[in-house]
Amino acid sequence: MSKIESFKDLIVYQKAYKLAMEIFEISKSFPKEEKYSLTDQMRRSSRSVTACIAESWAKRRYEKSFVNKLTDSLSEENETEVWLDYSKDCKYITSLKHKELLSGYDEVRKMLISMINNPEKWCN
Repeated sequence: MSKIESFKDLIVYQKAYKLAMEIFEISKSFPKEEKYSLTDQMRRSSRSVTACIAESWAKRRYEKSFVNKLTDSLSEENETEVWLDYSKDCKYITSLKHKELLSGYDEVRKMLISMINNPEKWCN
C-alpha cells in the first residue's frame, strides 16, 4: 500500500468522486422540469460526499472533528441514495443503473463507517 499524502489518495474519495461524476453524466438526460429539484439535489449530495471527505482529512489532527466530518459525508451518501431511488421510480434511470450506483455507494458507505469506527488509524 502506498503512502497516503492527500485525501485524493483515499480509495473512498476516489470511488465517491467517480460515482458523483457518473451521476452528473446520467442526470444530464433528466427532464428540464427537474433541473432545480431532483437533478440539483442529487448532484449536490453526491458531490458533498467527496467534499466532506476532503474536509475530514484536513481535520484529522483532532479525532472528534475528523469523525464529525466523516459523519457528514455519510449523511450525504444516504441522501444520494434517496435521490437515486426517486430517479429510478420516476423512470429517469433504469433499474440496472440504479442497482449499479447503489452498489458503488454501498462500498463507499462501508468504508466511511470503517473510518468513523477506527479514527485512530487516520488521525495524527
